[in-house]
Amino acid sequence: MDNGLYGSVYNPDVLSCIANLSNDEVFTSPDVANKMLDLLPQELFENPDTTFLDPACKSGVFLREIAKRLIVGLEKQIPDLDKRVHHIFTKQLYGIAITELTSLLSRRSVYCSKYPNSEFSLVRFSNPEGNILYKRMQHTWKGNNCKYCGASKSQYDRSVSLESHAYQFIHTESVYDVFGKIIPRDMKFDVIIGNPPYQLSDGGGMQSDTASGAAIPLYHKFIQQAKKLQPKYLTMIIPARWYSGGRGLDQFREEMLNDDHILHLVDYVDSRDCFPGVDIAGGVCYFLWDRDQSGACTIKNVSGSSTVESVRCLNEYPVFIRSSVDLNIVHKVLAKKEEVFSSLVYSSKPFGIRSFEEGSKVKSDSSLSLLGSKGITYVERREIITNSELIDKWKVVMSKSGAEHAGQADKEGKKKVISRIEILPPGYICSETYLLVYVSDSQEVVQNVVSYMKSKLYRFLLSTVLLTQNIAKDKFCFIPIQDFSTTITDEYLNEKYGLTEEEVSHIDSIIKPFE
Repeated sequence: MDNGLYGSVYNPDVLSCIANLSNDEVFTSPDVANKMLDLLPQELFENPDTTFLDPACKSGVFLREIAKRLIVGLEKQIPDLDKRVHHIFTKQLYGIAITELTSLLSRRSVYCSKYPNSEFSLVRFSNPEGNILYKRMQHTWKGNNCKYCGASKSQYDRSVSLESHAYQFIHTESVYDVFGKIIPRDMKFDVIIGNPPYQLSDGGGMQSDTASGAAIPLYHKFIQQAKKLQPKYLTMIIPARWYSGGRGLDQFREEMLNDDHILHLVDYVDSRDCFPGVDIAGGVCYFLWDRDQSGACTIKNVSGSSTVESVRCLNEYPVFIRSSVDLNIVHKVLAKKEEVFSSLVYSSKPFGIRSFEEGSKVKSDSSLSLLGSKGITYVERREIITNSELIDKWKVVMSKSGAEHAGQADKEGKKKVISRIEILPPGYICSETYLLVYVSDSQEVVQNVVSYMKSKLYRFLLSTVLLTQNIAKDKFCFIPIQDFSTTITDEYLNEKYGLTEEEVSHIDSIIKPFE
């Protein structure tokens, strides 16, 4: 065996090929894995006592790239290459695979054999798994859901011949139960690193942020479980939609934003800049959590070939604004301390009518006009119980779905943000396909509201927290209410909030005119 083994065996690098495939489980490329490893203190790779855990092994790329660094870093401490490699693989590298298939793939990547007790294994173990373990788990039902991950019993109480998606790392009270006698129960992992599963289909009625179909997020549970092990360092790559949204992620977002042990955050606005060919709504990010250090976070925003770096605290607002340039504009706007637009926007289903519900195609003398997903139909006034007092007022509504997929810009880097704005006169209502954003007795006032909503600043402020395609009431938290007795223009807003030419140009560069 020689120092060039890893360079010669993987040519072409099969892990780079796998990482370019679009899949429900996103594979990490060696390039991204090494960028994450670069965040760690490099002296870790010169210490024969440093231990590493990947709790969500898919291709084994993290353990493989760590092994490469340790083989070089421990050369002085353990000069004999065979002894050095044996020590690294048996005493420093550990993994928990997410499926049986990925366990075989990971072992093949790391040990050069899917059965590390065979003669073909780079290091000979006494067991067929080595230190990369997999055990099929079952969900633990509490009522209709799994108490560990929230999976729906109706969807995942299934035959043993089908994948349960009950990931071992988050379906146990103690990770030490997973490794058994392989590690002592008082051992601490120095580094936990990985790319956990992002979500789990639950067959419910909620739209996934990343794909069609219902889903519940899982990645935050891997992070929370990892922190319980108190590693010195934790780094994971996850979807970025936790910044301001995500189903059931309010507590997790609060935990992350207030955790001053997150010292580095690398943010990809477009996931395809990180995972070529893989479109993840809202982008992705990876971070470094340091148990023994705290302070402001170094943030790198990556968009195409551009990278902007800033140092700031994550918890300035209840949601995270990814761009420091955007943040400066928000600061200026909020400095006026005006009431914000989210106090005006009505909750979903403003008149109690679901998106899939339609009225009659026939209009009667007592009919109300209903604007829904398929245009105008008609319903009877007596059928409307929710917010019936608003029926005879002027109303401003907007589409609940954003103009772009998860706020992603077009080829020119620009966004429209809001796809449709409508004024509904008295006698008109809408289904939950639309958000009811303003109500008035005056037609002139609602026309001025619409002029404000079409302004670039309004849509820019909305875009700073819009990381999924679904627009909700809380996404208007940075948009101030104006005096709607007059028409609102961008020129007026830019002057009112003291925006510089550079800031106006920044907004113009990313927000399209509203046609």
